[in-house]
Amino acid sequence: MLELPTDLPADLVPLSWLLGVWEGSGVIDYETADGHLTGEFAHQVSFSHDGGDYLNYSATAWLIDDSGTRIRPLVAETGYWRVARPAGAEDAGPGLLPASAPARERTVDDVEALRNAEGGFDLEVALVHSDGVSELYLGQVRGPRIDLATDAVVRTAGAKEYTAATRMYGLVDGHLLWAWDIAALGGELASHASARLAKAE
Repeated sequence: MLELPTDLPADLVPLSWLLGVWEGSGVIDYETADGHLTGEFAHQVSFSHDGGDYLNYSATAWLIDDSGTRIRPLVAETGYWRVARPAGAEDAGPGLLPASAPARERTVDDVEALRNAEGGFDLEVALVHSDGVSELYLGQVRGPRIDLATDAVVRTAGAKEYTAATRMYGLVDGHLLWAWDIAALGGELASHASARLAKAE
């Protein structure tokens, strides 16, 4: 059973089922010009909030052997997830600029007004990877399912080629299931990794 915090900002209610630390394992299965890459990995994902209208996100993955022992780290990610809405005068930013109007607590009705034509809520997800890749995903949450696709990918000069991605997250029987497709190393967008995670105690 999901326990939802009572202090959530209204904008986070559509994403509230993600909150917590999730742990489990998954499989890598990706075809590159240099060959077929496969393997298993351990994964830990955390969604938290600090009172803002966004979720804090962090994730770390490790390659594992047949016994489940961690062999080496793969990638770490950090970022922010939010329900898309236009910024108003009561919102701070950009940068450290303060709001130009008094703060107003947003209500469930304010969030309901953001519901899209498909019955979900549009999302904006900004992620930074430890290997020099940054992604901006756009997508939507509809109940316990999230679909995302990159709108922009930025790489450092030393990062490996990576041009696009999609991600899907779903809550199934109390587990967080996800799949990540990527276009990388000269390849087209294709299946890359998937995992099944359980809520950590």
